[in-house]
Amino acid sequence: MRLERLAGLTDLAATEWNRLVPDRNPFLSHEFLSALERHGCVGDSTGWLPWHIICRNDQGHLLGAAPLYLKFNSYGEFVFDWGWSEAYRLQNRPYYPKLVGAIPYTPIASPRLLLAPGQPQPDETARFLVEFALEESRRQRLSSIHWLFPESADLERLRARGFLARIGCQFHWQNHGYRDFQDFLDGLTAKRRKNIHRERRLVREAGLELRVLSGPEVSEAQWQAVYGFYRSTFHRLGGVPTLTLPFFQEIATTLGHQLLVVLAFAQGREVAAAISFRSDSALYGRHWGCQVDYDSLHFEACYYQGLEYCIQNGLQRFEPGAQGEHKIYRGFLPTLTHSAHWIADPGFRQAIADFLDRETPAVHDYARQLLQHSPYRDKVTPDAAAMAGSA
Repeated sequence: MRLERLAGLTDLAATEWNRLVPDRNPFLSHEFLSALERHGCVGDSTGWLPWHIICRNDQGHLLGAAPLYLKFNSYGEFVFDWGWSEAYRLQNRPYYPKLVGAIPYTPIASPRLLLAPGQPQPDETARFLVEFALEESRRQRLSSIHWLFPESADLERLRARGFLARIGCQFHWQNHGYRDFQDFLDGLTAKRRKNIHRERRLVREAGLELRVLSGPEVSEAQWQAVYGFYRSTFHRLGGVPTLTLPFFQEIATTLGHQLLVVLAFAQGREVAAAISFRSDSALYGRHWGCQVDYDSLHFEACYYQGLEYCIQNGLQRFEPGAQGEHKIYRGFLPTLTHSAHWIADPGFRQAIADFLDRETPAVHDYARQLLQHSPYRDKVTPDAAAMAGSA
């Protein structure tokens, strides 16, 4: 096998890379990742330097890949290690640069070791990818490697190579074969059902119109408005809007119907927008912004429109983004997420392992306690119990 490190995806054919991507996951696609690179969303200015690894067989066929980034900060990762970097600083040791296996600014669980379908020994390809990352990290004296939001198969592969496992908690919705939105509401307690009806009514009474548009259906002028809403949220919260307007405009074309925009109108004028993406099986809520703060519009645009879209289109899961305990009352239940960490320094590795030994049961307890506030008439649904169970 031949392993190679890429400083970007522009020289690799999209068809070759996308053959490795399962479920037409938009964030793993060549279109999404290469657009980030082309439009300055990753690179020197953001501290996300592309450092992708690919693996080919002796005939040159692409067997596997891993999207990786050399990081000079911890921004946009959603697995928070600021305390770890501070511990390094106090010991006069460099924590950055570090190597991160993740989708920039995207807390979505998906494969992190991309493997070509039908190959005879996929586990061997995965092992080569991980070993190459470890060898390169040792050679360049990086402090650590962090694979964020891997799915279970990749997590187990990484744990087998000595990575420390960490868990987090998000709030996801599962489609139990609902016929329509009312069928979903019928499974909730009367109190929560009444609250959702009230929130949706407030949006209608405010005279707001909502439209769900795919990427190609959003006009040039509307993208200008949507991008302004996106930036306003970051400015209001003191963050940095790293995605650019040309990035959104490009993926609106290249991803097509996998990019969705919920636009809210007041008297024919755009006043708010929610940006989501979809795979073949799931919807992912990502960005929200508004010009005027209408009562309950955030819930309608970011949650209820997405739930209706999932039910109408047969999607099995809706992940509306990181954090947000208020999502529970609207049908999203606590769901464990995972990450895997290799720490080069033995002393820091032991200290972080001790921290994770304390943090892990606390996160489990947090998820179980939140399940007591489930809005469903069956207090804890079977899949919810699994979500908050053992890692």
